[in-house]
Amino acid sequence: MEKQHPEYQYLHLMEELLEKGCEQTDAGTGVKTYSLFGKQMRFDLSEGFPLLTTKKVYWKGVIEELYWFMSGQKNIKYLVDKNVHIWDDYPYRIYNEKVDKGAEPVMTKDEFIEKIAKDEEFAKKHGNLPFVYGDLWRHWPTKTPGRTVDQLQWIVDNVRKDKSTHSAIVNVWNPEYLYEMALPGEGCRFPICHNMFQINTNGGKLSLQLYQRSADIFLGVPFNIASYALLTMILAQITGNQPGEFIHTFGDVHFYEDHVEAIKEQLQRDPKPLPTIKIDSSIKEIDDFKPELVELIGYDSHPTIKASLTPVGGLVTQSWRDNWKKLTKS
Repeated sequence: MEKQHPEYQYLHLMEELLEKGCEQTDAGTGVKTYSLFGKQMRFDLSEGFPLLTTKKVYWKGVIEELYWFMSGQKNIKYLVDKNVHIWDDYPYRIYNEKVDKGAEPVMTKDEFIEKIAKDEEFAKKHGNLPFVYGDLWRHWPTKTPGRTVDQLQWIVDNVRKDKSTHSAIVNVWNPEYLYEMALPGEGCRFPICHNMFQINTNGGKLSLQLYQRSADIFLGVPFNIASYALLTMILAQITGNQPGEFIHTFGDVHFYEDHVEAIKEQLQRDPKPLPTIKIDSSIKEIDDFKPELVELIGYDSHPTIKASLTPVGGLVTQSWRDNWKKLTKS
């Protein structure tokens, strides 16, 4: 029996969501989603790199964002300077809360991003997203002033030292800064969605399992698959292993009400052969990784399918809701 193309896992999950997804309403925006809970996909990385082919995935965004994470950055200026705008919305919404309080002048989103690009001081003040993924991967805050934990380096050291380790986990779910658990003014204003991953080595192969508590199946998940599959391959190389599996485990997986037609269009398409990845042999440590040292080979996809991004999640306030209404009307 011929083995089914790995991408059908993703397509079948979208079909199941269309058929069985339960209606939900986002507290901060009022936008409806349709959801299932507790799903999983597995990608054997020896079968090709799982960059979806039934629509074109924004590869530059994937690799630049992963570098942003792995280098421990928290300011969007690096991404803006690379003309990658996937993280623009949250700093801009935070800025607009300050505008409402009379602390900052009104700016359009385009003006705000241009200012981030051209004004270093403005970027330092308004471009930071503290406790975002890379910040917590590399600089987890501790009770000791000035001390942080480099979780990413720790799991690499852990795997190198103990090939049978069960402890190589990176976590970004820090209750001290999340939702109403945070002290006033300290709550994250963006969602931590892909909140934990674990690596494991067996038989000379390194596998990575991601737990994603909340997942936008149409826009976000293709990006997440590619990002964490690449992370798996990089961690395999620097620990002296071959890539094994990328396992993607979901909590709440959903689609947005305005993505239905786009999903139906994608489901009409047949997957094409997966591309491959070449990682330069000079990458021997985490900080050796640079986007230009990774080559995507043979990526042939169907055309892009566009859909709107809804920045949801994080600590919801009335000001957050009001700003969402203003932004969607503009």
